[in-house]
Amino acid sequence: MPAKEVAAEDCLRLAMAAKTARSRGIYARRGLSSRATLDRTTHAMLLRQLYLSLYEGRRFGQAHSVALQALELDVLADVLNQDAARAALANGDLEAALAHLRAAARRGPASRRPFHLWTLGGTLFLAQRYDEAAAALRRAARWGTSDKPLYRAHLALARIAAGERVDDLQETITALAEAPCGQGYGRFILGHLAYAAGEWHAAKRYLEAFLKRTSASRPALGIALEGEVRMARATLAKISAN
Repeated sequence: MPAKEVAAEDCLRLAMAAKTARSRGIYARRGLSSRATLDRTTHAMLLRQLYLSLYEGRRFGQAHSVALQALELDVLADVLNQDAARAALANGDLEAALAHLRAAARRGPASRRPFHLWTLGGTLFLAQRYDEAAAALRRAARWGTSDKPLYRAHLALARIAAGERVDDLQETITALAEAPCGQGYGRFILGHLAYAAGEWHAAKRYLEAFLKRTSASRPALGIALEGEVRMARATLAKISAN
């Protein structure tokens, strides 16, 4: 007697709770192969779990293709554009990643638009396209709410990298250090702003905290932050050399 088919919704739940990329992919594929008709949301979310499995397995080209399939279902399009951007960037296609991030900013609800603009600005910053980064980060800072100190600080960092003078640098550092968004990614920004301000001890402390937290994060986040990790380590090496 054949085994009873597991419902696609149950496969989605199991994929979301999976501890490894391999098991996530197994459950996602099982749900996608269901003989029952999938509603668009379940279909898109199963594809997203398959994307995560491929991305965590560093199969970035395949992950990007799956993200594009999910985008065709027009469910949480801005979130899926973010997924596609991460895969394209990890696969070495910066322009495709930027296109996805711009689409996310256009298609996302107002509540998520500042985040998408910030991600766009951060990607441009790491690509050393500082003027474009500042333009995106300025928009993020204008519309941001609780994360506004992070966006303003990232904007200050992009302006410094572009060779501009930032007169309120210490106030910007203090505002981010005192805000909840100063944790996590904020430590990366704080470390580089402190370095720009000549506060090398503080810079070292912030950057080491960023690296420690990133190393303990989920694989997908660790992959997404590889550019920041390289920059943080390079800055720490400069501090040590001096």
